[in-house]
Amino acid sequence: MKEIKDIIKSFEKANNLGKRTALATVVKVEGSSYRRPGARMLICEDGQLTGAISGGCLEGDALRKALLAIQQQENKLVTYDSTDEDDAKFGIQLGCNGIVYILFEPINDQNALHPIALLKLLEERRENAVIGTLFSLTDKFQPGTRLLYKKDNLYTNLALNIKEQLISFAAEAFQHQSSIIKTYSAYGQNLDILLDYITPPIAIILAGAGNDVQPLVEIASVLGWQITVADGRPSHATSARFPKADRILISKPEALLQQIEIDEQTAFVLMSHNYNYDLAMLGYLMMKENVPYIGVLGPKKKLNRMTLELQTDNEKSLSAVYGPVGLDIGAETAEEIAISIVSEIKAVLSGRSGKTLKDKLTGIHMPL
Repeated sequence: MKEIKDIIKSFEKANNLGKRTALATVVKVEGSSYRRPGARMLICEDGQLTGAISGGCLEGDALRKALLAIQQQENKLVTYDSTDEDDAKFGIQLGCNGIVYILFEPINDQNALHPIALLKLLEERRENAVIGTLFSLTDKFQPGTRLLYKKDNLYTNLALNIKEQLISFAAEAFQHQSSIIKTYSAYGQNLDILLDYITPPIAIILAGAGNDVQPLVEIASVLGWQITVADGRPSHATSARFPKADRILISKPEALLQQIEIDEQTAFVLMSHNYNYDLAMLGYLMMKENVPYIGVLGPKKKLNRMTLELQTDNEKSLSAVYGPVGLDIGAETAEEIAISIVSEIKAVLSGRSGKTLKDKLTGIHMPL
């Protein structure tokens, strides 16, 4: 989601300066690739790039293809094939042994639902969505990014006879909470559609405003997470101490949750270094049924004491509690602990184990 937010900002800046742009989207991958379908990059006619469609090996050629699409004002699908071991002759040095299909779409802001406009609709509220991008592997005609599906809303300029089937595809991706690629007949040809399932950015609520919270805010900010810092001490919870936090709340535990919207992408970390504050916060959170992650800083005996005082052995409530918080990476400093915490939150909310990729028996990414 951070990449999308950066793309929107860059587009608005370029558009205000009268500069033309194009959106590059990875729509399909066969074999290995650095980025997966749904990766995006905005290309400005002055050569500025925002986002990424590879580890850097495609960007140079992508700039040339995007400028051509901008000049001709026509969507273009480009195939990058590195399955040949001698990919040096192909001139791009992918090194991933895969085939990557990139769709280039020049942005015409005269179209009310151009691709960036659809991406901007994602920011209206914290809710899951599916972006639909139509493309053809065999024909020159490339419809492009034409659909945004949310639980209660649909945005598209496709004709009724075309969008009905696509809506059912989008609903399938939404229900299964995963991106999919489907084949569909429209405009007199067979088309593929990438249905990219997108979740809101992780919202991290840090109950505590001590010095060790500062590096955690810094790292979460780099990731584009929505950051709330809360503490009962006005001297600690200040914008001067946490300039990259989205919200700073001076609040007692019982009032804090009234100001927080909790969804499946929300993580709490209790690190006030005040036992009673953390205890009260944990008690209120464990009465909630929809909190996916609660991290508790400190030793295991602290968490055991807290659960004993709260008189709870509810396995469902305790399953969301992670204490001591963080992955076991040998962290000692506040910065290392912050990396440990952020990594665990990302793993938990992504449904991953957090183990080393070296020991993973399957591919890094699930194929579409």
